[in-house]
Amino acid sequence: MLIDSASNKKIKLMESLRLRKHRAKEGLFRIEGVRLSEMVAASGWAIRFGLYTAELVEKERGRALVEALQAKCPLYEIGAALAKKVAATDTPQGIFLVAEQQKKSLPQMAEHLQQAAARKPLLVVLDGVQDPGNAGTIIRTADAVGADGVILTKGSVDVFSDKTVRATMGSLFHLPVVTDVSAEEVATFAQAAGCQLLATALDEQAKPHFAVDFGKGSLIAFGNEGGGVSEELLAAAEKVYIPMYGEAESLNVGVSSAVVLYEAVRQRHFA
Repeated sequence: MLIDSASNKKIKLMESLRLRKHRAKEGLFRIEGVRLSEMVAASGWAIRFGLYTAELVEKERGRALVEALQAKCPLYEIGAALAKKVAATDTPQGIFLVAEQQKKSLPQMAEHLQQAAARKPLLVVLDGVQDPGNAGTIIRTADAVGADGVILTKGSVDVFSDKTVRATMGSLFHLPVVTDVSAEEVATFAQAAGCQLLATALDEQAKPHFAVDFGKGSLIAFGNEGGGVSEELLAAAEKVYIPMYGEAESLNVGVSSAVVLYEAVRQRHFA
């Protein structure tokens, strides 16, 4: 079916989902681009509908993607002008999807850990991280190290924003995610799960991340780009820091997450 009007309800919905308030209201989000669309098509995530251009199906990869998506959701063809209108990128690839958000509560995360028989869970906490690129990078890194899930505290970036989704490079579709929880809820969850709660901090009481026993079940919190981990979470956590010997004041939070999480990998898999 062809959509050729900018006033079409599906075009209007696709555009509205650029805003967080509409994503929250509808429980939906946007996916744009061939690779991300391929990944969500291969996942168990529900897709409401998709828009594609004739140019997409001129290529073998595009045709294969459309065929895979047709088994999962309604698809509608749009012209180049509408594709530019709904795109969030400067060079759209001719495929746009609306998918249902998948989020877990903390009790559901606990159940997930039990079902996965995760005796030594490894979870990543984003505490007030607000940059979509950083958040997406951390989620992607958490996926790479085999973490069991990601928790975002209140005040963190919307994990379903266009930029965050793109920055995860599809890892969003692999990891259970909990959003909008308080520092107190994180601490309570860690205790109930039998995990140590760790937080990165430049603090005299902090110890080098090399000295932490990551063989234990662990929740590792990474903080806001400007203010770091919140005082509420720091009060409940064991503080760790990454040693630095040059003139740099600090590391980007995305880089910090990779450094700490791969120390956990080293201890768990190469000790």
